Amino acid sequence: MAELRSEEEQLDAIKQWWKQNGTSLIAGVALAGAGVFGWNAWQDYQANQAEAASMRYQQLLSLSGQDALDESARSRANELVAEITDEHDGTLYADLALLIDARLAVGQGDLAAARDALEAVIDTSSRDYLQGLARLRLSRLQVADNDAEAALSTLETGVPETLAAQRANVRGDAHFAQGDEDAARQAWEEALTLAQERGQPLYGVELKLDNLGHDEATL
Repeated sequence: MAELRSEEEQLDAIKQWWKQNGTSLIAGVALAGAGVFGWNAWQDYQANQAEAASMRYQQLLSLSGQDALDESARSRANELVAEITDEHDGTLYADLALLIDARLAVGQGDLAAARDALEAVIDTSSRDYLQGLARLRLSRLQVADNDAEAALSTLETGVPETLAAQRANVRGDAHFAQGDEDAARQAWEEALTLAQERGQPLYGVELKLDNLGHDEATL
């Protein structure tokens, strides 16, 4: 009988504990289940977003590879760039879409639109290399737009060392545009030296130096 009472007391204790804690336990299990479901749903959403961004970028890449874009194709390219940058902001696809947009704008002679796209990469990208690439391209546009001083300012910071040869090359272009041939020669020689040291092809620099009477023996 003592054992029976002991078992009944244990059962009563369990019932009492369940009465006090059962609701919160069920809620905890439900929340845990919801958390797992929510995480899986978030993972699925992220995968779907990445797939959508990739598909849009591939369409944009295909359009940009055409020799010339008619009005309809350019309009579609604009739509794709807007969709990628709006719906996939902060992704690599958004940065690359803006770089393509800048190139397409240059091809159509719209330098203002090209500058806007490149400045957007510089201002918003978290990727140092792409920011530096955008700075290089922007500085080239500034030289072409007869604003060599702005180009030199653009190149002052934010260009990684992996692009140092290209930076020196554009700096030489800017100095040449200002009429400073000595500074241009120095910058182009630096560009050529860096390119040779790093095994990076840099086309056109030797021709620029030759046009200044560059002495090959100085390399």
